[in-house]
Amino acid sequence: MKSMLPLLVLAHLPLAQAQTDSLAPVAWMAGCWAEQGRDPGSVEQWMPPAGGLMLGMARTLKGGRVVDFEFMQIRTGSDGKLIYIDQPQGRAATEFKYVRQPGQKDTEAVFENPAHGFPQRVVYRLASPDRLAARIEGTLNGKELSVDSTLLRTTCP
Repeated sequence: MKSMLPLLVLAHLPLAQAQTDSLAPVAWMAGCWAEQGRDPGSVEQWMPPAGGLMLGMARTLKGGRVVDFEFMQIRTGSDGKLIYIDQPQGRAATEFKYVRQPGQKDTEAVFENPAHGFPQRVVYRLASPDRLAARIEGTLNGKELSVDSTLLRTTCP
């Protein structure tokens, strides 16, 4: 009797493809990015989409020591929409929903969580093939605040 494994694998290919396609709006984020103006080794890395998930991680170095790090995910939520999940310093995860703005370019991703403390919005924009603009923004202590970062494409280790 022949194995049913090849048929089972083929049966799941459309689902896996659909999950990967759902990440198409953010697939351009995949790669390694060095934060401009930071110590060498300060990087943000995004794995390419697979199985409905992109995994990311970031670390910031100062004087040869890690001063900040975070784990990130972009995945398809149960409602079929993209969510960005952030865990700064490994703390509890916070979810931000993908929002499509009028006139938004295909190389821009905006994620929002109005109920979260700062930030309430996370924005990534591919400024050029080798330059990623990242921004967090929102209200902190009643004042509008934003923090911009420029990341340059680098070789992944």
